[in-house]
Amino acid sequence: MTIDFYYIPGSAPCRAVMLTAIALGVELNYKLTDVMEGKQFEPEFLKINPQHTIPTINDNGFSLWESRAIMGYLVNKYGKDDSLYPKDPVKRAVVDQRMFFDLGTLYQRLADYYYPVYFAGAAFDPEKKTKIMDALQFLDTFLSKSTYAAGEQLTIADLTLVATVTTLEVVDFDLSSFKNIIRWLDVVKKNAPGYEEANGKNVLAFKALVDNLMKGR
Repeated sequence: MTIDFYYIPGSAPCRAVMLTAIALGVELNYKLTDVMEGKQFEPEFLKINPQHTIPTINDNGFSLWESRAIMGYLVNKYGKDDSLYPKDPVKRAVVDQRMFFDLGTLYQRLADYYYPVYFAGAAFDPEKKTKIMDALQFLDTFLSKSTYAAGEQLTIADLTLVATVTTLEVVDFDLSSFKNIIRWLDVVKKNAPGYEEANGKNVLAFKALVDNLMKGR
């Protein structure tokens, strides 16, 4: 039985879940949920996720949302091994820290800077851009000590972070001063299973959306 997956292609959290599913060989039943049209507020969806957020999965009656929780669940339940999410307490703690860093710092600062402009017509706030730069410097420092975000193998930390960083990349945020991030991006793009299918083409869908929203402003 496949897992119902409520998503929109351009969403970074949705792309991270797609990357994880492909890496695991897990089949998803894609259910496009256009938040711009308010599909997340339809009664059928609210029964699954009262918080009305995407991505959301329904795995044979078990509903879960928040992309990083979904990613961990998929590995724990369907992973043939623990390479994407190590069971060793120390290694897993580093993966968790990187994922929480993405959730609460890097992705959050991206959203704080760009989303009020794209979706509410606000002006760009230079102070919020500086906070993104600070977050990227943290990530660059993490990556100065290892090939991947949490060590020497690809983990779900890389999959959530690459979805965020490539979002910055397609909206022309200048990443050139972050040499370790540039190196890591190249490694993940080459080595994450199904990268182009899950993230490469879909981050361009995000770019197309925001380009359309910004026309005439």
